[in-house]
Amino acid sequence: MIVDVAPLLRGEVNRLEIDYTLSPTELDGVSFDSDARVSGAITDNAGYMRLVLRAELSYHGECARCLAPVDGVFSLDFERTVVTEGTLTEERLEELEDEYVVLDDGKLDVDEALREELLLGFPMRLLCSEDCLGLCPKCGKPKKDGACGCSDREIDPRLAVLKNFFVDDSETENN
Repeated sequence: MIVDVAPLLRGEVNRLEIDYTLSPTELDGVSFDSDARVSGAITDNAGYMRLVLRAELSYHGECARCLAPVDGVFSLDFERTVVTEGTLTEERLEELEDEYVVLDDGKLDVDEALREELLLGFPMRLLCSEDCLGLCPKCGKPKKDGACGCSDREIDPRLAVLKNFFVDDSETENN
């Protein structure tokens, strides 16, 4: 969305409301119900302009531990100082790109920076709960459903030959 900030620059208003939807960047293994809902404002306080936005995005995916379906809403608070072109040098602007957005001929385009922030802030792994135990490594049953009966004791395969070392030969012949 491109916001015309000219009324702020001329001093006609000290606040511009922003409310729109933004198409999110697609992510592997995650589907989005709809576009992100973005709302907020640009305020001018004696020449110091501040952009404050909140984006909310509902999603569907799978738990990274137990593969259960996960639904949720991701919220992101986005704040930047608004500066006019030429206020900061290119080098300084590149250093502080996480703190500033630049007006271009009295207009402000926040979509690119907001999409990037949504992508960086979105969880890398979705979990059904923080204490999800995952799946049993032997049978694949989700551990949150209860005990599966698989043995917790595992013999190191390099030493498995030694488990029969003390078995009496006469016992093995009778079986």
